[in-house]
Amino acid sequence: MKVVFAIDSMKGCLSSLECGAAAAAGLKRAIPDAEYTIRPLADGGEGTVQALTDGLGGEFQNITVTGPLGNKITARYGIISQNDYNFINENSNLHQTENGHKLEFEELVRSNTESKLAIIEVSAAAGLTLIDEIDRDPHKTTTYGVGEMLKHAMAMGCRNFIIGLGGSATNDCGIGMLQALGARFYDDRGNLISGDNGFVTGGDLEFIHAISFENIDPIISACRFRVACDVENPLCGKEGASRVFGPQKGLFSSEIPIMDQWMERFVHTASEALHTNIDPNYPGCGAAGGLGFAFKYFLGASLESGNKIVTEETNIKKYISEADIVITGEGKLDEQTLLGKAPVGIAHVAKVFKKPVFALVGSVSAGFDGDKLPDVDAYFPVIRRNCTLAEAMDPATAKINIAATSEQIFRLLKKFYKN
Repeated sequence: MKVVFAIDSMKGCLSSLECGAAAAAGLKRAIPDAEYTIRPLADGGEGTVQALTDGLGGEFQNITVTGPLGNKITARYGIISQNDYNFINENSNLHQTENGHKLEFEELVRSNTESKLAIIEVSAAAGLTLIDEIDRDPHKTTTYGVGEMLKHAMAMGCRNFIIGLGGSATNDCGIGMLQALGARFYDDRGNLISGDNGFVTGGDLEFIHAISFENIDPIISACRFRVACDVENPLCGKEGASRVFGPQKGLFSSEIPIMDQWMERFVHTASEALHTNIDPNYPGCGAAGGLGFAFKYFLGASLESGNKIVTEETNIKKYISEADIVITGEGKLDEQTLLGKAPVGIAHVAKVFKKPVFALVGSVSAGFDGDKLPDVDAYFPVIRRNCTLAEAMDPATAKINIAATSEQIFRLLKKFYKN
């Protein structure tokens, strides 16, 4: 029997690989000679850096960056080596200087004998959890630290990037990130806008009338950005960044239409600076307070499903195609699971190859309809006795529970598998 374990992290408890290892321990108790592989699983949100960096044999980088309110914080991202990478992002809007002269990006890429992949979560530098609720205000928050993370990764040799957009505290259209990368913003009198503390914030959107890319590092256009973006909100309007996500970030109802207008004007300014027509209604532009917009139109990024990115980067299809059984799972099954969470993505891939899929979960939401769970043949809560949430989430206890539940699944399955 060949088994693939691809279980999402149980947040606050176990990482993806730790969940997989616990489930594999149960398999070995039931079927000692079984073959198995453990693959990292994430959906582009919290835990993606941990899962992919651990699972793909990468290294973590801890660096000091500018936090969402300007204070210095420590942010972590992952780096994975990729030999002989020669990708040139032909769609980048920064391929040309302001004078229209194409830069020699081919030479920039050829000069790197080894390219690396960076895994970055926006929330590490601009996350909502980094700010106390009373201090949340999109006028004062910045994505400058995100740009600092990108710059650091490029200096480390990274030319391939996976970016997770979830959980930002910002609503600045990515201008802070762009400033850190070298972009310059000017008001209607041609005065440089640098921000009160040396970085621009969401409030500075009101004054931006021109953008310069003269100081942008040309290495950026030799980079490829894949952005995990699982919301389809446009940048502006009733479903846009300010109206939908602004309130949770501290935006008052009276301020929403004003900031939405600033973003609309910024779209026109960006279009003039990039010498191209841009569509602020493109699905995902409103993600992370407009970072989706900035990544797509300024950095030439592709906005993709987090499941799709992780599935491709971990080559999970190959492992699933060779397996007899697929085990996935997450901390809690609820209605959010049905909206494209990582286990659903794995189950879908498994069913393409006609593989049985079982899910190990920490708990199941009251009233959850398991019949709606696509492609999962059965799911199994791992908690084995009455206990408090704190007891259930104790890492040692969780490992025991996962292993024990996995063991019982495979004791049953071995009755039907001769190999």
